[in-house]
Amino acid sequence: MMVFDVVAEPKRRKILDLLAESERPVGELVEQLELSQPAVSKHLRILRQAGLVEVRGDAQRRLYRVRPEPLHAIDEWLLPYRRLWVGRLDDLEHHLATMTDDG
Repeated sequence: MMVFDVVAEPKRRKILDLLAESERPVGELVEQLELSQPAVSKHLRILRQAGLVEVRGDAQRRLYRVRPEPLHAIDEWLLPYRRLWVGRLDDLEHHLATMTDDG
């Protein structure tokens, strides 16, 4: 499954958002997301298969954390769009400056 397909699902994006803050056990994700443990585990399995999260054992717990490297593909894909946004923001800034100068 491609990274884009995996992060298209809103609950998986929310899991990534939470894990970007800090590594967390499944139970904490269940509480934060208000989903069942099996549903969270399913999303984590898909995220792991895509390489977006990794897990490590800590005594009796399994802690999950984000692996940022696979997100590079999304960042690369967004690059040309960022250029569009920056150009438009520059245009807006110029327009607002001329309005201020005229007013």
